[in-house]
Amino acid sequence: MLELAILGLLQESPMHGYELRKELAAKLGAIRAAISYGSLYPTLRRLQAEGWIAEAAETPATAEEVPALTSRRGRVVYKITAEGKERFAQLIAQAGPETYDDTGFGVHFAFFARTDQATRLRILEGRRRKIEERREGLRDVLGRAAERLDAYTLELQRHGLEACEREVRWLEELIANERSGRAPTVPRAGTAGGRREDNSPPPPGESRTERP
Repeated sequence: MLELAILGLLQESPMHGYELRKELAAKLGAIRAAISYGSLYPTLRRLQAEGWIAEAAETPATAEEVPALTSRRGRVVYKITAEGKERFAQLIAQAGPETYDDTGFGVHFAFFARTDQATRLRILEGRRRKIEERREGLRDVLGRAAERLDAYTLELQRHGLEACEREVRWLEELIANERSGRAPTVPRAGTAGGRREDNSPPPPGESRTERP
C-alpha cells in the first residue's frame, strides 16, 4: 500500500521524502499515514532500485524539514519514471481481498479518481461484504455475551457496531452512485467547519467527534 501511495503522489509532482510524508498524511489521514522515516526511506530506495522512481535533484534542507537526531543534509527529490507509471497502473487496477482491509481500502479509495469504474465497484462491493461480516460478528457478540461484558466493554462493542452500520450505509450510497454514473457529493463551500452534510463515516482507521 505504501508503494501504491508513493507512486500515486509522485505522478502529481516530484517530491522529497519530507514532502511525501506530509502529503501521505494529508491524503490518507494522520492515523493511517503515521509512517516513520524508517519505513518510508527503505521503500523509496527499493522503488528506485526497481527503476520505478529516480532522483530528480537535491536541494538544501531547512531545520524544520530535518527529522530529529539526523544530520542536516540535502533533500533528494524523487520523480516517477515511465516504468513507475506502468507499475502504478498495475497496482491501481487490483481489486483483490487486500483492497477491502482498512488500510488497503483507504489507499485505493484515495486514488479512485484514477481508477476505472468496474474496479471501483469491485472494491466497494468487497469492502461492503467485509464490513457486513464485521457487523454481524459484533451483533453476535452483543447477542450472546452482552450480560458478561462490563459497561465499558459493552459500550465499545456498541460503538463498533454503530460505526459498521454507518459505513455500510455510506458504501451502499457510493455503490449506487457508481452504478448510476454519479460522483460522490462534495460539501458546499461555507458549510460549518467544512463538514459533510450527510451521515457518512470518517475514512477507515479514523474517528469523528459527533456534533449537534
